[in-house]
Amino acid sequence: MTKAELIDRVAVESKVSKTEVAKVISGTFDAISKALKDGERVILVGFGTFVVSERNARTGRNPKTGEATLIPAAKVPKFRAGKGLKDVVSGVK
Repeated sequence: MTKAELIDRVAVESKVSKTEVAKVISGTFDAISKALKDGERVILVGFGTFVVSERNARTGRNPKTGEATLIPAAKVPKFRAGKGLKDVVSGVK
């Protein structure tokens, strides 16, 4: 599902205009992104948790040449599904 498809689906289910839904969804994504950038966790009870994890620097290989290369350390966003989402996906609810 793309962002546009999400907006369409939410607009239909909530009976709100696509323009308003687009603003809310963009605002939600922006708020989550800013919180993660600021080092916060975003916990949506029943849905899941967004966190930032630190990935250590490591040595990788160029698949074309086989040459070793250094992959720098990085902060990466991660999502952990909550019980409610897991139950819905597995068909429990």
